[in-house]
Amino acid sequence: MAKIVPLASAQADDGFANIASHDAFAEGVPHATFDRLRREDPIAWFDEVGGSGFWAITRYKDIFEFNLNYRNFTTTKGIRLEEMSDEEMEERRSMMELDPPDHTKQRQLVNRAFTRKIMDSYEPQLREITVKIMDEALSSNEFEALESIAKPLPMRMLGRILGTPESDDKWLISQANQMIANSDPDFTDHVIDQADTEKYRFAPFRSPAGLEIFKYAEKQAALRNREPRNDVTTMLLRPKKDGEPLSESEFKNFFALLVSAGNDTTRYTIASSLHALANQPELFRQLQAADDALWGTAADEFIRWASATMHFRRTAREDTEQHGKTIKAGDKAVLWFISGNRDASVFNKPHSINLARANNSHLAFGGSGPHNCLGLWLARLELRVVLQEFVKRVRSVRQAGPEVYLRSNFINGIKRLPLAIERV
Repeated sequence: MAKIVPLASAQADDGFANIASHDAFAEGVPHATFDRLRREDPIAWFDEVGGSGFWAITRYKDIFEFNLNYRNFTTTKGIRLEEMSDEEMEERRSMMELDPPDHTKQRQLVNRAFTRKIMDSYEPQLREITVKIMDEALSSNEFEALESIAKPLPMRMLGRILGTPESDDKWLISQANQMIANSDPDFTDHVIDQADTEKYRFAPFRSPAGLEIFKYAEKQAALRNREPRNDVTTMLLRPKKDGEPLSESEFKNFFALLVSAGNDTTRYTIASSLHALANQPELFRQLQAADDALWGTAADEFIRWASATMHFRRTAREDTEQHGKTIKAGDKAVLWFISGNRDASVFNKPHSINLARANNSHLAFGGSGPHNCLGLWLARLELRVVLQEFVKRVRSVRQAGPEVYLRSNFINGIKRLPLAIERV
């Protein structure tokens, strides 16, 4: 295999982008590199600046199997590339950094609040929120899609589920941005690979915003302890099935996880979908004429296409042989969902959007194993409703300026998307 060299951006992607670098994603995902890795080196070693390096797992089948094998490929050392001491890990651990049975115990606190039946019951509320946001956004023939639609909608809906006031939405979005997008200088002054963040090493995402979310979570807990409500925040404060409540640290980390994960990924999936509609008019026409069957498959295809969470990491507990490579105990194995979701052995014409794609077993929600996305039914519902309300009001849409991508090899996101529309 040829030597991997850093690239300034994905614009220069010749199949040899350094996927360990955030800069390689600053103008979009380097899909040519992932295509080559799947073909030639599906379990490839990448060195890191400031890290010990990792194995990139890029084929669908391997990702699926690694995800299932939590006994050997654990999440307890972290799910991002960042390496943490045991002390840091204990302070920052959410349920995502737990394997069964501990993961299951925490997840059971809120599982029933995120079932398909419960999420479907939110559709009238969600549609009401979406209509209001859409009417405001589409009052102008040109608008910025992230600020007007993709950013406010997920947080407003998540706030209803968590029981947080709508007046706090913008602040919560800002804090979540600083955490999830901690590699992008547009969102934080504490860029993870460019600034000294040692003083925040016990905060989620090594970000000062994590400490602010912790304080906010404490206030929300105090309110619920005085007066319990019918919301997810109250659920988190109830005892687990073993009779023990979450510790204060566990509660705060769980709350921070919900605020960040339940907000950014759906936002960027909405943005990716609107970007596709603005640049592929035939997709827009298909949605305008869509019946229930097409709406039933379209959302999952846009989710596969976006793959907003590009990877999660696992750490090997013992030496393992895969494709002639030895993954040693302690090595990081990074599961690149963004690559698995473009694997031609699983998806016909994977680099094309097929709104009627059947049996779409994509990996965007984590795929197999116990760590699949808690909010997957909410994400599907939000995307379907926002696209339905958009095509109902718009005759045509085009891009009014260049899109701008998040500087991140963790989250695939368009952070600015100017659109021009002709209203119905």
